[in-house]
Amino acid sequence: MFDLERRAKFELENIDISDEGLRNLEANVVAARTEAASLANQLSAIRSEGATALASAVTEELHGLAMAGASLLVTVVNTGDLGLHGQDEISINLSAYPGAAPRPLGKGASGGELSRIMLAIEVVLAKGKTTPTFVFDEVDAGVGGAAAIEVGKRLARLSKQTQVIVVTHLAQVAAFADNHLRVEKASDSTFTATSVRRVEGEERVAELARMLSGLGDSENARTHAAELVELSKTL
Repeated sequence: MFDLERRAKFELENIDISDEGLRNLEANVVAARTEAASLANQLSAIRSEGATALASAVTEELHGLAMAGASLLVTVVNTGDLGLHGQDEISINLSAYPGAAPRPLGKGASGGELSRIMLAIEVVLAKGKTTPTFVFDEVDAGVGGAAAIEVGKRLARLSKQTQVIVVTHLAQVAAFADNHLRVEKASDSTFTATSVRRVEGEERVAELARMLSGLGDSENARTHAAELVELSKTL
């Protein structure tokens, strides 16, 4: 406390309030503002370049995720108001189909589309990311068939960089997992318990067949399930 008082007293006694001192302070302020503006302009240029590259790469990913006509737009607008994080206002917008006006993600995308956009962004940014785990809850909502397979492939690609946990009801997605966990519920008249069990080998093929057709003992479904497992090994 005494040190703080002594230091404050020293600083007060040494404040230069002469005309020359004030001119020096004003000059320092002008120089600092000029440097800050220059750095902010450099940051804006870098952001604009990065926004274009990110939007292009994410749009390409979206075309394989049942959003063939969609495009992502990242805009960087110079507000002229310099703050802690620069002078830009950044927005991410989605054009859902060719000719559609871009709209903010919160207004122009459904829940399933938002999940796939997030997946596309994470796939693009995966290199250099340090996030240890990504969790996707029904990122495949609203898709099926070939599009679902593409979702599975992209999740598998992301898992090469980091751990990925996916909640899915689609066999086309689950087939690409390194570890397949089945969530089961058991209940009686008074109690419900939830358990998680790993499925492997033929049991996994049967589970994928059940997810495909609802019938684990369907020969056609089992054949399709086995094909999905083999396809996943080609990545």
